[in-house]
Amino acid sequence: MSKRDYYEILGVPKSASGEEIKSSFRRLARQYHPDVSQEADAEERFKEINEAYAVLSDDQKRGAYDRYGHDGLNGMGGMPDFGGMGLDEILRMFTESFGGFGFGFGNQRSSNRPRQGSSLQYVLDLEFEEAIFGADKEIEYTRDEQCSRCSGSQAEPGTSASTCQTCHGRGEIRQAFGPLVQVSTCPSCRGQGKTIDTPCSQCRGAGLERKTKKNTVKVPAGVDNGNRIRLSGEGQPGVNGGPAGDLFLIIKVKPHAYFRRKENDIVLNLDINIAQAALGAEVEVPTVDGPTLLKIPSGTQPGKVLRMREKGVPRLNNRGRGDQLVIINVEIPKKLNKEQRELLEQLAESLGSEVRPQERSFLDSLRDLFGG
Repeated sequence: MSKRDYYEILGVPKSASGEEIKSSFRRLARQYHPDVSQEADAEERFKEINEAYAVLSDDQKRGAYDRYGHDGLNGMGGMPDFGGMGLDEILRMFTESFGGFGFGFGNQRSSNRPRQGSSLQYVLDLEFEEAIFGADKEIEYTRDEQCSRCSGSQAEPGTSASTCQTCHGRGEIRQAFGPLVQVSTCPSCRGQGKTIDTPCSQCRGAGLERKTKKNTVKVPAGVDNGNRIRLSGEGQPGVNGGPAGDLFLIIKVKPHAYFRRKENDIVLNLDINIAQAALGAEVEVPTVDGPTLLKIPSGTQPGKVLRMREKGVPRLNNRGRGDQLVIINVEIPKKLNKEQRELLEQLAESLGSEVRPQERSFLDSLRDLFGG
């Protein structure tokens, strides 16, 4: 069957301006909109009008059509294939192009479409070491699940739902005001398109019941505060046959007695005495792997940071570990016994009593110039 002339469809001459074409299209689109028109062929006419406008509103396509007719449009990018599109897609294109003119379109028929369930959140508390090395944790949470009595049908066993008499199963009601159509969710069935005459006595017609669920979760090594672990399909059940939502575990790590974390490094403040700092020593320090020997170089100053390689946090991408950073603090004794005092007096005499001002660093000069 040959296609009708696009100018004839829109009722305009070939010399029509762009504004004349648009004006005619708007008028005909209102007239044959499927939600308004009572004519039997309104849907086909509406598609035909949109196809004609898609060509004649485009200067390049209109030029090709004027010279070669419908054959001139073959292979042109952007030519809509209305034959393969449903009415909802046509209506959506119409809405996006012209703001809808206040129409209620077919793509709004979505109140009873399948929808994914809502996601849930669960705060998972971890010990410091569990976050470092990972752990299997058992969680317990509540969510809605299909009612065990009515199997989610909402109706008392032995009865069934009936088509909503208000919306006739559409889940929405439409009111026409001239060329405008107002669409709203059906108040009787709340968009489900059906009504329950005898609600389930267990779930009271909700189709769902609250249940407590237990699950064992594998926490990967290296997680930190605020990280999220996603458990697909463990959230709220879907609506109208849609998929279940997800459960997100929000990681919260408890503080440690003396370790603290800095990205993939672990920081430890370590007190040593003045003899260990001056002479050097090999001391045992705690790490997340257990006590480990650390060599203190002679002459170590307060604030010195010693690095213990690969004693930090495993990286989430499984490529090695961070380090443990040991910040040295030289502890000055507040009380000395007689022997200690004598030894220190001998050391003081040997070192002399001369003091010297500390030279200002380059950073100190910059702070003076720029503040801070």
